[in-house]
Amino acid sequence: MSRTLARIGSFAARHRYSVIVAWLVLAAALVALGRIAGGSFVDDFGVPDSGSQEAGDLTREHFAKAGEVSADVVFHVRSGTVRDAGPAAAIRGMLSELAVQPQVTAVMDPITTGLVSDDGRTALARVLYAGPVQELGAAAVQRLQDAAASPRAAGIEVQFRGQVVDAASPPETGVAEVAGLVAAVLVLLLAFGSLVAAGLPIVTAVAGLGTGSALVLLVGSAVDIPSVAPIVAVMLGLGAGIDYALFLVTGFRQYLLDGLDVPTAAARANATSGMAVLFAGGTVVVAILGLYGAGIPYVGAMGLASALIVAVMVLAALTLLPALLGLVGQRVNALRLPKLGQVRRGGSRQTGSHRWLRWGEHVGRRRWLYAVGGTLLLLVLAAPLLSLRLGMPDDRVQPVSKTQRQAYDLITNGLGPGYNGPLLVAVDLRAADQVVLERIVAAVTADPGLAAVTPPQLGDGGRAGLITLIPDSAPQDPATTALVHRLRNQLLPKALAGSDARAHVGGATAVMIDTADRVATRLPWVIAGVVVASFLLLLAMFRSVLVPLKAALLTLLSVGAAYGVIVAVFQWGWGLSLLGIEEPVPIMSMVPLFLFAVLFGLSMDYEVFLMAKVREDYLATGDAYRSVITGMAATGRVITSAAAIMAVVFLSFVGIANPLVKMIGIGLAVAVVIDATVIRMMLVPALMNLFGKAAWWFPGRGRIRVTGIVESIEAAGSARNSDSPIAETPPGKP
Repeated sequence: MSRTLARIGSFAARHRYSVIVAWLVLAAALVALGRIAGGSFVDDFGVPDSGSQEAGDLTREHFAKAGEVSADVVFHVRSGTVRDAGPAAAIRGMLSELAVQPQVTAVMDPITTGLVSDDGRTALARVLYAGPVQELGAAAVQRLQDAAASPRAAGIEVQFRGQVVDAASPPETGVAEVAGLVAAVLVLLLAFGSLVAAGLPIVTAVAGLGTGSALVLLVGSAVDIPSVAPIVAVMLGLGAGIDYALFLVTGFRQYLLDGLDVPTAAARANATSGMAVLFAGGTVVVAILGLYGAGIPYVGAMGLASALIVAVMVLAALTLLPALLGLVGQRVNALRLPKLGQVRRGGSRQTGSHRWLRWGEHVGRRRWLYAVGGTLLLLVLAAPLLSLRLGMPDDRVQPVSKTQRQAYDLITNGLGPGYNGPLLVAVDLRAADQVVLERIVAAVTADPGLAAVTPPQLGDGGRAGLITLIPDSAPQDPATTALVHRLRNQLLPKALAGSDARAHVGGATAVMIDTADRVATRLPWVIAGVVVASFLLLLAMFRSVLVPLKAALLTLLSVGAAYGVIVAVFQWGWGLSLLGIEEPVPIMSMVPLFLFAVLFGLSMDYEVFLMAKVREDYLATGDAYRSVITGMAATGRVITSAAAIMAVVFLSFVGIANPLVKMIGIGLAVAVVIDATVIRMMLVPALMNLFGKAAWWFPGRGRIRVTGIVESIEAAGSARNSDSPIAETPPGKP
């Protein structure tokens, strides 16, 4: 593989204009095709084979109106009541105007339906629409706002929430992308000390990002991809793409310094660091695609979007970047900044290498202290994980300036928190008598967790029934989760005893609860599958038992620490106001799944870089202790620079209003920093020094053989030892 990568790098550098033009044409074609034939993003949060899915299917089959998308309209008066002549006329005038708007199929008058608060000051109306929610767009919400002008002029407060409103205002990533790029440029300038060298990873990442995003849009025409997926994919792709290019540019600069011509230096960089990039990117892609194992389609689709962009980033790093390196050639170090990122021949004379060399010796002398202390630190950070509560934040997490949040507060204060997330009991009557519906109503009405129960509706000629339940608690409260489980496990089975009827609990709140339950069930299996696959891959690569076992366990600790920080911030509320969220919220159900898949793949990147160098030096010298120190000296600066880039990119997306993006951004940033500092620079060297030569023991082998990535580096040829993790020392014979 290394020879193939070397040929690709050499070809791209020699035919730089052709490769760059080919990339431009490919990117332009995909963007144009995406605009013409690309699909739209669909927020379908269904959980197959769950109670909420059964309820939803039954409702759509027998109750056409109940299956339509909707928008809630909340009216509030400061004095008097909404039933007074003036407010009632203004409200009904607005509802009449809404009833004739495009795609509106029904408008429910709150004064008629009784959805008015006890004090009469707040009322809740619902507008039903035909067609998929993504087709309604911002125009539907604008028509709602226009219709509200008259009652607002009469002194009535009007706010909106619901599917239509949420779909019309997706979070924007433009500012976050720019902020991430600017922060990455600053870190790259510190690492390289050259504007040209720092600009190459940015150009490569932007090209890959545009191409990958267009590809995601095209795939969206065949697969339902949620609207937040492109944001998460851009965040991950931007960080990974810049990191991959960083490794290649670092190697290229060192090979030029060692006297190689431009095409040969590009080939050598592709053969060495490109091999690690290919492995790291491939691991990330495979790990993220493993999200399909959760059995939740929209979680798998989010993984697919991210995997596509990461794969394109790898392709750009291995093909476009060598062409750009061939274009700038010896000018890669041009436009230098004084005293930053100096690259010199002979890494032993470089200040950065000396720092990491001294740090490696320091950790080696105090290996027990760092092994125990680092482990305890990670366990402390992971401790909040014990109180993890999965769920789905509701409109309470929205900024107070948003109409959804104001509508939520009006409903909560006027009608009660449960009206923000009613439950639906869909009953398949089959041959059962309709009296079973009365038995269900009687059984559930006595439950203290319910604030209201509506009379049952009959649908499809009496073949199905629908009962709306209003919880006494908010959608994301643990009490609501307990209520749904109580309904399914106790109340409904008791009411249906002796009957052929089947009842299912549905509604948006039930979908959120089913998602959390599914994640809790599948997460251990997803973790086990990814860990075992990575262990086997590293086992084959390094021909060692302890090295891959150490990598798996330390990565689990790193991910656990990231989980703990997320729980402390979002669920316990530590520093939450700094993120624009006023109250603690449960951890969104898909966050643990997504974070684990991504972080396990990213951590393998740093593991391979560090351990490949350590192994190579051990093969050359047979000195297990010294090889760890030289491995750290050769890789420390670039690993920490790469982690810093990823962290600032991920944190730049925390400003986006979507709580899912905030959770993933903070989780990724924390885990990457922990992995590059506590794990790679403390625990790994401490444990490797404790293991000694036993770290490289492999059953059935009389001696260690050069395999995997080290064999590839040897086949491609290596440069002299330097501060770059790519400029490898030629391995000796064990």
